[in-house]
Amino acid sequence: MDETRRVLIAEDDSRLAAMLASLLRSEGFEPEVAADGQRALHRGLTGDFDVLVLDRGLPAVEGLSVLRGLRDSGVTTPVLVLSALGTAPDRVDGLNAGAEDYLAKPFDIDELVARVRALTRRASATVPTVRFPGGRLDPDSRTVTLDDGSKTLLSERESALLERLARRPGQVFSRAVLLDEVFADADDPGVVDTYVHHLRKKFGRALIETVRGLGYRMGALP
Repeated sequence: MDETRRVLIAEDDSRLAAMLASLLRSEGFEPEVAADGQRALHRGLTGDFDVLVLDRGLPAVEGLSVLRGLRDSGVTTPVLVLSALGTAPDRVDGLNAGAEDYLAKPFDIDELVARVRALTRRASATVPTVRFPGGRLDPDSRTVTLDDGSKTLLSERESALLERLARRPGQVFSRAVLLDEVFADADDPGVVDTYVHHLRKKFGRALIETVRGLGYRMGALP
C-alpha cells in the first residue's frame, strides 16, 4: 500500500481482536481496537479512520446501534460488519443500518483482508458526501443540500470549514487547529471566526456550536 490506512476494530473477543489487529498490521494497516460499543462509538465519532471493522454483538452498545449512531452523526467512514448472524435478513439489516459490507463468522482471513482493502480503495476513489444533522455537503461541487431539498453553493473556504467540522461531529476544534488545517495560507485566527459567521448567516447559528474557551464543533439544523 502507498500509505498507511487506519482501521478501527470493534470486537469484544480479545483473542479475535488481537488476531485481526496483528493481521491487518502485517498487511500495512494501522489498527486500533475498541472492546465495547460505547468505546467504538466514541472513537468512530472522534477518530480519523479509513475503515471500521464492526462486530455486531458488542457489549454496552450493540453493533448496529453503533453504526446507526455514526451515520446519524454524519460519519461516512466505510464499515464492514462481522457477525455470527449470517442469514440474508441479518445481512439486509446490517446494510440498511449503513454498512458498506457484511461478513458472517466464521470467515476466511484472506477474504476479510480483501474486503477491507476494497473498502479503503472505494473510499479514496471519490470525495464522499458529508452528512450532518439537517443536510449534507458535496465537497466536489461545494453544495449544501438541506433536508427540505433546498441547495446552497458555498465558497471554497466555507466548504472546507464545514467539511472539516462535519466529518468529526463530536470533536471540538480550536481556532489554531482550524487555522492550520483549513486556512493554511492565513496567519490571523480571526479568519476562522469570519467564516464561521458566513456559514451561520447562510444556515443559522445552530449549524456551528461555540464551545466557550475551546473553539467550535459541528451543530445541527432544526
